[in-house]
Amino acid sequence: MFTFNSYFSIQYLALLLPFTVALYAFLPQKARRVVLLGSSYVFFWAISGKLIAYLLFSTLSIHHIGLWLASIQDECDRTVQTVPKESRKELKARFLSKQRVFMGFAVILHIGILLVLKYTPFFTSNLNSLFKLFQIPIEMEIPSFVLPIGISFYTLQAVSYLFDVYRRKIPADRNLFRLALFMGFFPQIMEGPICRYSDTAQNLWEAPKLQWHNLTFGMQRILFGMMKKMVVADRLNLFIQNVFGAYESYDGFVTAIAMVCYTIQLYMDFSGTMDLVIGSAQIFGVRLPENFQRPFFSRTISEFWKRWHITLGTWFKDYIFYPLSMSKPLKKLTSRSRKRLGNHFGPLVSGSIALFCVWLCNGLWHGAGWNYLFFGMYHFALILCGSLIEPFVIRLTGALHIRRDSLPYRIMQIIRTGILVCIGELFFRAEGLRAGLTMFQKMFTDFSLATFHDRTLFSFGMDKFDFLVVFLAMVLIFIIGIWQEKGKVIRKQLSAKPVAVRFAVYYLLILAIVIFGAYGAGYIPVDPIYAGF
Repeated sequence: MFTFNSYFSIQYLALLLPFTVALYAFLPQKARRVVLLGSSYVFFWAISGKLIAYLLFSTLSIHHIGLWLASIQDECDRTVQTVPKESRKELKARFLSKQRVFMGFAVILHIGILLVLKYTPFFTSNLNSLFKLFQIPIEMEIPSFVLPIGISFYTLQAVSYLFDVYRRKIPADRNLFRLALFMGFFPQIMEGPICRYSDTAQNLWEAPKLQWHNLTFGMQRILFGMMKKMVVADRLNLFIQNVFGAYESYDGFVTAIAMVCYTIQLYMDFSGTMDLVIGSAQIFGVRLPENFQRPFFSRTISEFWKRWHITLGTWFKDYIFYPLSMSKPLKKLTSRSRKRLGNHFGPLVSGSIALFCVWLCNGLWHGAGWNYLFFGMYHFALILCGSLIEPFVIRLTGALHIRRDSLPYRIMQIIRTGILVCIGELFFRAEGLRAGLTMFQKMFTDFSLATFHDRTLFSFGMDKFDFLVVFLAMVLIFIIGIWQEKGKVIRKQLSAKPVAVRFAVYYLLILAIVIFGAYGAGYIPVDPIYAGF
């Protein structure tokens, strides 16, 4: 049975999207805006029901708070012109203080709702564990909340809008409906990308006419995303569930295979969803920011996170890392550290504090669990260690006459980074931190190829045919990735080919999805993974 909580459902692909496109194509501009906003709320209501109230509240609150901030800024600009120059700095500081009060209220309100809904059960259960450990006769009831789909994504969009108004990067939007469309645009409401107001709001409001170029390019992207999700990610799901759900029963070899398979599944699921989301928006002439740039070609963990979930990374960088790094206490610390430790290690002292906060938030953003916190701290440690040892690596490779730009060295870096990423995803997927540590230990203390030799590996949810299909799909995606790394725009090259060639490619993609996609009798639909975050 198909459900309407996925972009890959029949309801979305065969009903909502085509119906919206058909209405959009034959209506004037103002009506097209209504169609987009109406479809967005229909979609969100269909997946969340009455929980749409959270989205409506978030939209209304940032609209009003944005206008309050703008009114303070306007009053400040008018008043400053009427006082002597020597008094202006003090006057601006008073108005800035007012704005900070509103911003503090807004952040507490929106992040507070997210914290209460998403993390209260986690913190309550851990408090109960502490009380039990110290034999305190208190046991708090663990509350249960229904979490609205996409709340982590649109909350960050709301906060970024207010910060940009506060910083005067954008004017406060007086048009509630334009702001509502920015917050709730249906292709990206569930899993992002996390958009900035300056990037998409006006583009959405312009509601450009439907164009054949956008329609075909959008459909290409949708088909490619469906292939990633349905042929690769969903096919891997049963094997991954079986191994991670009963990890005590399997040896280190099976655990290692499951670790790699989950890393592949997560990437294919999320990047495939982003392909479908960006393709859906492109049909309407709306350009959403890219969320992936072939992350598994990265040579370092730091580079990996510049290519993976790009909009989340840039959000943390712009609204947590930079503000902390540029705060007065950390700037003073940087200045002192630079004098004592030099230009490389000095800035790392304060930078590591900001980086720690970023990865603490990154881990918690993904979920309420110790394994998610460990995941964040794991990547924090890897990035910090990479920065610390970089001068020594440069000296060592120089002493050994190793060219850092040579192909073998780059391949070694890519493989090393891939292994480190897979280990992180093991803890990310594990049923808790203790399970993750046990599975990691098994790969070293209980490693055996017996399940491969006796073919029982192919009885845990995937047979040889399933592994072959995944392997061939991965080879195709890898080849496309190499072309893209070389700067080739494959879809433009394809559009220059004869009609017969273009449609042959489209039909092959459709046939691959129909023949090799994971669906049908006995298949349980797999919800997009990141929709749960």
